[in-house]
Amino acid sequence: MNEKFFDLKKEKQDRMINAGLRIFALNGYRHASTDEIVREARISKGLLFHYFVNKSGYYAFLYDYITRYTTLEINSEIRNTAIDYFDLQDQILETESHLMETYPFLFLFLESVRLEEDQEGLDSIEQQSRTVADYYADMLAGTDTASYLRINDISKITEIIRYIKLEVMRETLIDRSNAIPRYRDKIAGYLKILRHLAANL
Repeated sequence: MNEKFFDLKKEKQDRMINAGLRIFALNGYRHASTDEIVREARISKGLLFHYFVNKSGYYAFLYDYITRYTTLEINSEIRNTAIDYFDLQDQILETESHLMETYPFLFLFLESVRLEEDQEGLDSIEQQSRTVADYYADMLAGTDTASYLRINDISKITEIIRYIKLEVMRETLIDRSNAIPRYRDKIAGYLKILRHLAANL
C-alpha cells in the first residue's frame, strides 16, 4: 500500500474505504468488482491501483485498517468490561453504532471476511492473526453473569446477539436513510428482551 493514501482528504479516504467495505460485504472477494468499487467511490481505477496496487492489496488494506480502527475505538470507548453482561452489550451497541456512522458496512465486511472461501482473498489477509471477534471474546469473558444463572452457557446468548445484529444490519442498511439510528433502536429492543428472558425469576 502507498502510505500517501493517508495524505488524501479524509472525505476522499472514507469514500474509498466505504466503497470497498460495501462491495466486498455484499459480494465476497471473488465477485466484488473493482469497476463497481471505483464507480461508488467516484474515483478512477488507476487511482485505486496507484494506492493499493491491485484488488488483493486493497482488500488486505481494508481488513487491516478496519480491524485496527474497530479495536482501538472500542478500547477507547469501553474501559471497564468487568460489569454486568447486558450492561456491557449496551455499551458495545452504542460504540458500534458510532463506528457505523463513519463506516456503515464495517461489521458486514468483517462477517464476509470470516466466511470468505476465495483463496486469493484469504492469502491477502493471512498475516492478520488477531481478529475483532477475538477482541470481543476477551472483552465479554470478564463480564458479570451472576444475574443470569438460568443460562448455563452465556456464549450462546452472545451468538444469538451476533446473528440478530447481522440480520438487522442487512435489513436497515439497504435503505440508507436514518439507517444507523434505526439499527441501534432495534438492537436495543432485542437486548432488552434477551436480558429479561435471561434474568433469574
